Amino acid sequence: MKVFAVAGTSDIATVYMADMGEGRLIEFVEALQPPYSRDEHWILMVSTLFGCPVKCQICDAGGQYRGKPSAEQILAQIDYMVTRWYPDRSVPAAKFKIQFARMGEPALNMAVLEALEELPRRFDAPGLMPSISTIAPHGTDAFFERLMDVKNRLYPDGRFQFQFSIHTTDITLRDKLIPVRKFDFGWMAAYGERFLRPGDRKITLNFALATGAPVEPEVLLRHFDPAKYLIKITPVNPTCHAVQNGLVSYVDALRPESARGLAERLNAAGYEVIVSIGEVVENQIGSNCGQYVLKYLENQEQVKDGYTYQVLSV
Repeated sequence: MKVFAVAGTSDIATVYMADMGEGRLIEFVEALQPPYSRDEHWILMVSTLFGCPVKCQICDAGGQYRGKPSAEQILAQIDYMVTRWYPDRSVPAAKFKIQFARMGEPALNMAVLEALEELPRRFDAPGLMPSISTIAPHGTDAFFERLMDVKNRLYPDGRFQFQFSIHTTDITLRDKLIPVRKFDFGWMAAYGERFLRPGDRKITLNFALATGAPVEPEVLLRHFDPAKYLIKITPVNPTCHAVQNGLVSYVDALRPESARGLAERLNAAGYEVIVSIGEVVENQIGSNCGQYVLKYLENQEQVKDGYTYQVLSV
């Protein structure tokens, strides 16, 4: 793996771009959550595919799909970031989150599960908490069955975070935003019933919410028990594809109160709600979402209100 470009700042977030050989490019990210230090709360985001075949309307990773990294290629991304700061692979952070959510849908690559198996052997990290975010693509039953086993054996008692990315309760609009065949809410709910064990974290239902995308509490209540699921509302980040597709964020990153009305409606239905807004400068760095460095290097242009941070060659 050869890292050839970086963007960002070490006190907030850094995006790395690497060549895995044969022109297969990949991205990975490390981030802090101010005011916490790296030794307190450290977040890594790794890619699970070379690009992505899904082509979600809010994400820049689609359209560059070149196949699946091996478990070692996934772990190499983590190794690179960890050993920069902790050469002995001993990570002291009370919360050391590794999100398999940069480029690619993780359920399309069984090697993600091999990487999850290896993490506790590879790092001395008492705060280790892997995180899987998925659109639940149809036909990936084997991945989800094995994921349950891995979670139960290696990451019990709240040490694993699982998220369904839904974005709207309008099925027709959801199919437009995520244009592949997916498991429906009924399948998700049935899987969640089997996935959760006492002591586990609630399953997250994530909405990267665009203006005009409904989130109806009554639809959610038909499938998802508030005792077992929480709602996370995030802005639509200013990726190239979001801008090109005319998607405007429902949540104003500069005005968190813009989500208050929806959050109150969901609270009234019994749901715990998290309105998750990162540091605004992360939009300029490009660490929030998408395939920033590749897009930047391809186009050599800036997108208004986003993706304007300097790219530095290594």
